[in-house]
Parts: sequence; C-alpha cells; structure tokens
Amino acid sequence: MEAQIIRPVRVLLAEDNMADVRLTKEALKESKVKINLDVVNNGEEAMDYLKKNGKFKDVLKPDLILLDLNMPRKDGREVLKEVKEDKRLSTIPIVILTVSKNDEDILKTYQLHANCYITKPVDLSQFIEIVKNIESFWFTIVRLPNGIRE
Repeated sequence: MEAQIIRPVRVLLAEDNMADVRLTKEALKESKVKINLDVVNNGEEAMDYLKKNGKFKDVLKPDLILLDLNMPRKDGREVLKEVKEDKRLSTIPIVILTVSKNDEDILKTYQLHANCYITKPVDLSQFIEIVKNIESFWFTIVRLPNGIRE
C-alpha cells in the first residue's frame, strides 16, 4: 500500500471579534489535521482574499470558510452571496459561525447556499468544542471536492 500524502488544509476565518479569532486559533492548534488558518477582519477583506486582490494576490484558495455574519464594511450575508455566485469560488464550503440566533438569518443564509449554520455559544469551553467539532467533521468525515484549489 502506498503512503498517502496529506496536504495541509487551508481555512479562511472571516471574523471581526479578536477574542473569537484567538479562541478559534487555540482550538485548531490541537487539530489532528495540519491546518493553515488565514484571518480577515471584515467582508471586504474576505472578498479581496478570495479574489486574490492587492496584498492577497499570492494566497491559495481555502478549503473551508468560517464566516461571521455581522462584520464591518461588508457583512457575511453579502460575502456568502458573492462567493456562491462566483463559479471559481462556489464549491468552497462555508460554515456560518455567528452569535445570531435569528430565524431570518438562518433561513437567508441557507437560501444563499451556506453549508451549515452554527450559533456561537457564550461559554468559552463550548466555543472551543464547537470549533474542534467543525474541524473534525469537515476534515475527517466530509469528502471535499478535488481541485478545490487553483
């Protein structure tokens, strides 16, 4: 049996709350999978990253996007809509990770083709556990499309 080469997984975290960014990084440190985490702090930066504009011209396409809904400049709903309408980006799974429990937000994001919607818990240990579960599900159970990167 040939040894399988496993490449690092690239995750884009679009999050404006620095405490949540730190917690996400901390939770992913313990990952069984090698994860390269890139962070942007608003929706405009997220789209610049995904379209390789400006300082992001050399980034690789992410394997997964963790997207907050309530960000400055361009909110997560707008980012989600743009990504899913772009043929080059539409296959990237998007996990909505937000504080909103609003039924309208949940319905709207699924209508825009989000892959899942998770409400951030207030409890820190629960937040870390959720991030670990996201990592476990998306990178050990789910099969992602080949050629997701350019």
